[in-house]
Parts: sequence; C-alpha cells; structure tokens
Amino acid sequence: MEFDLNNDDYLSIEKFELMLKTNEVGFFDSDEFEQIIEHYLDHGKMALARKAIHLAMNQHPSSVNLRLFHAEMLVFDDKFDLAQNLLDDLQELQPNNSEIFIQKANIFSKTEQHEKAIELLQIALDLTDDRADVYNLIGMEFLFIEDYSSAKLNFMQCLELDDTDYSALYNIIYCFDFLQEHQQAIDFLNMFLDKNPYSEVAWHQVGKQYFDLKMYEKSLAAFEFAIISDEHFVGAYLEKGKVLEKLGRYNEAIENYQITLTLDDPTSFAYLRLGKCFNKLGNDEQAIRYFKKTVNEDPLLDKGWLAIVDYYSKNLNYPKALNYIEKAIDVDGENAMFWTRYADLNRKLNFFEEAEYGYRRAIELGNYEKKTWLSRADILLALGETEAVVSNLNHGLEFYPQEVEMEYRIAGAYYKLNQPVKARFHLQNALKQDPEFVIILEELYPELLKKEEIVKLIKRHS
Repeated sequence: MEFDLNNDDYLSIEKFELMLKTNEVGFFDSDEFEQIIEHYLDHGKMALARKAIHLAMNQHPSSVNLRLFHAEMLVFDDKFDLAQNLLDDLQELQPNNSEIFIQKANIFSKTEQHEKAIELLQIALDLTDDRADVYNLIGMEFLFIEDYSSAKLNFMQCLELDDTDYSALYNIIYCFDFLQEHQQAIDFLNMFLDKNPYSEVAWHQVGKQYFDLKMYEKSLAAFEFAIISDEHFVGAYLEKGKVLEKLGRYNEAIENYQITLTLDDPTSFAYLRLGKCFNKLGNDEQAIRYFKKTVNEDPLLDKGWLAIVDYYSKNLNYPKALNYIEKAIDVDGENAMFWTRYADLNRKLNFFEEAEYGYRRAIELGNYEKKTWLSRADILLALGETEAVVSNLNHGLEFYPQEVEMEYRIAGAYYKLNQPVKARFHLQNALKQDPEFVIILEELYPELLKKEEIVKLIKRHS
C-alpha cells in the first residue's frame, strides 16, 4: 500500500491536521485515510497515525486496507493478541491478501519466532506483486537467526527484482563479510556492475572488499570509479584517502580528505585522518590543528583525544598530554583507555598516587591487559602498599595464571609480608618457568637477595 502524494493528497493531510486543531470532525473517504496514514507511518509520526486510524475505523469500519493499518499499529504497540485476532478475521474475508500474511509474520518476528515468520512470508511471496519487498523481509528474518547464507540468497533475489534497492545490496555484502567471503563478494559485485556500470555504491563496496584483502591498488581503482560515477560521493573520497595512506601517499590522501570538507559538513573522521597524514609528513603544526578540530567536531570520539595525547607524549610534553587526557576524562569518565593513558602519564611525572588511581579505574572499567596489572603493582610497591600489591596480583593471576612476571612480583611481596610459605610457592613457580626473570626480584626487592633461603632457591633453578 504505497502512494505518491500529489497536491490533492497534501490537501487531505492539511485538512486532517486542521481538523485536529479545531476539534471538528470532518469526513474523509477511505482512499484519503489510507494516504494520510501511510504518510504519517512513513515519516514516523506515530501519534498522528494512531489518530488517523482511530477516526478511519469510525468512519469506514469495513475497509480491509484500513483495518490492516489498524493491525499494523497494534503490532507496533506490541498488542499482539489484538492484532492476531484482527488479522484472523481479515484472512477469512481475503484469504489471498499478502499483506495479512506479512503482518502475521511481523508478529512472529517481534516475538522472536523467526522460523514461523519465514513460513508466512514464503506464502506471501506467492500472493504478492511486490516480491522484492517480501524477499527483503525474508532476508531480514534469516539475519535474525544468523543464517547468513540463506539471508544472502534472499537479498540477492530482492536485488535481482529491484536493482535500485541499495539496502539489499548492503545486506548482501554484510553477509559476505560475516562469512569472510571477500572474493565471492567481489565476483558478485562485478556481475552487478556488468549490468549497472555506473553504480557508485557497488564500486564503493568493491573497493572496501579489496581493501580488506590488502589489495590496495585494486581498491584504489574501485574508489576512483565510484567517484567517476558520482563526483559528490563523500564516502568514496574518504575510503580513497585511507587507501592512499596505506600506500604511503599522504599528500594525495590529504587532498581527498580535504575534498570531503567542501562537499558536505566536516566530519571528525576526516579531521582525524588529516591530522594523522600531516603527522606522518612531520608537519606538527597542521597535525595538532586537525587533531583539535577532531575533538571540537566530536568530543565523544576517543581516537581524537588519544591522538592529541599521543602527539604531546611523543614530543615528551607530558604535562600538556596529561592536561588533554584530563579533558577527555571529563567528557567520558567511563573510557578505560583514557584512564590507562592518565595513569601512564602520571607515572612518567612521578605522581604515583594519581597513577595508581588511574590503573585501578582502568581495571574497574575492563582493561585487563597484563601491563595494567604489572604497572599498578609496581606503583603500589613504590607507595609502600604491599598488601595491595598482593591483592592486585592475585586478581591479575585470575586472568593470567602462572604469568611469570606476576609470580616473581607476588613472591617478593609475600616475603615482605613475612608469609614465606606463599612466597616460596610463587617463587618456585616463577623459577621453573623462567629463571632469567629473577632480575625482577633484583630490581624490585633487592633486599631479598640477601636471604640465604632465596639465594639457594635461585641457585637450584639456575
């Protein structure tokens, strides 16, 4: 039930909205109501669609199409039993109406009974004139149950019937990508391009497939064809810039990123890539300029903040790097990467309490890298928090059982806490794994090497 709104249709909508404002009830024929409801559904104006359906059902209670709209709204509102009953009644009146089966399938889909939805859509497929749309719906159901091969075949059928349906094309490529069938995706896209040689979307997708295969020259050529097909295709310029970066052609990459700034509103991605390119070329002034533009454009893009922090860190300007990571944390205090950088920088500046807090927050937020546990342990040891060292490393050993660097550290900590049995256990584990790492004891616990028991253990495993 699709309509092209002509002037008369817009007059119907204006008349309907005027009626709502004045609280006067006007009469609309069933065709007008269908057009009005379709318009509101297409534009996501669900409240107005509900009002139109309510009035339509009062004025035309026997209209099958209007009752179908009513069923669709009931499904949208998760009133599945009411919708099912209404659709059952309609099916008795029109057993070959494909839209009834589509709406019933929608109920099964929303209640996660996707196999049943597919069965009904297969029936609708034999009843409808709009087979492309139904193939698309079947493809989506197969996606829900992660049957990517079947989904792909149905999206292909959709595209065969309607080669302008780019959502189907994107879904086909999504399936190929999930199945890691990059070459098959390229073969399919080339067949599509044989029939549609100026499809910028298809060329763009070919380029991305070649990029994933690290075939950068072919990827570059594909993006250039996409641009020839549509010289205003911002995505193709961005992807072409990425390829040129991979090829080390940074000046050309910059040109393509800058073109995107003239074609559309600036994006944080383009600013970030420009900063990276200038950084590679050693143009520090332009690099930091674009990195700052990145976070101004999108303060939530963590890569922008990290680029600034890494830039100043590389230039040994740790105070300035710390200042920017603190700004980043103000924007997003739940980002583990920010807290790790915060801790690293405070450690470089000998702000140990702040560094320890940073590593602790990073771990709390899910940074379970070995380096994080070890760094926090060393900071805690420097702060004289030996019991906290043990607690931290025991937690770390849950993620990295018998990790030799943790074993040496926790052994030393247990010796310092005068718990020789636990200390000996961990030291023996460490020495069995790699006796050369005993240097950790020498650096962190040099006083322990004066103990005869420890010296004997080390000699026994050397």
